[in-house]
Amino acid sequence: MIGWIEGLVRDCWQRGQRHGLLLVRHGVGYELAVSRRVHDQLTASQGETRAFFTHLLPREDSWQLFGFASAAERDLFRELIAVNGVGPQVAMGLLGTFNLEQLVQAVVQADISSLSQAPGVGKRTAERLAVELRRKLASRFGDGTAAMEPANLPDGCLPTTRQREDVELTLTALGYGSQDIQRALAVAGSSLEEEQRQDGDAWLRHCLAYLAERDIARGG
Repeated sequence: MIGWIEGLVRDCWQRGQRHGLLLVRHGVGYELAVSRRVHDQLTASQGETRAFFTHLLPREDSWQLFGFASAAERDLFRELIAVNGVGPQVAMGLLGTFNLEQLVQAVVQADISSLSQAPGVGKRTAERLAVELRRKLASRFGDGTAAMEPANLPDGCLPTTRQREDVELTLTALGYGSQDIQRALAVAGSSLEEEQRQDGDAWLRHCLAYLAERDIARGG
């Protein structure tokens, strides 16, 4: 595994939505795929020495080396490609559209509209990113926007992982943000009877009812 490399930037290239560079070290040229943000920063740096954290992606027909400006950016790339339906090019598109803080914040806050601005990211992919990654990213990168857990509820009043994910996916698709969804789950958990908590649809109905009443009260 190649985790870090330093060398001379000999060439920067762009092919459609893909960006990369040729990095020369000890007489060997390494092709690195990079995000648009990194590419744009390096366009005027040809002939200069630069260092990159890297991720090597082996495939049957070729091995591809991805370069990143920081270890945190590389780690975020690895989290992104672990999500079903998010390949390396989509992940690089996200990293090319947002800086690290912006991307973590968009995922943690389930900002579907912003995430969908990245090339190759549709609404469903954006929703999947929010559902699968927001707690992990809030914990790992700690940008101060960590998603709330249903507060002050005993374990028996909490939804199962599957129930929570189903509710989050549906409400995210309806445009609700992370804090609204977690607050609705907390309210539902304190209201549902024990038998009702076994029913995923009951969780969703109570969350929708709470959010609808709140929107009406706000005049929304």
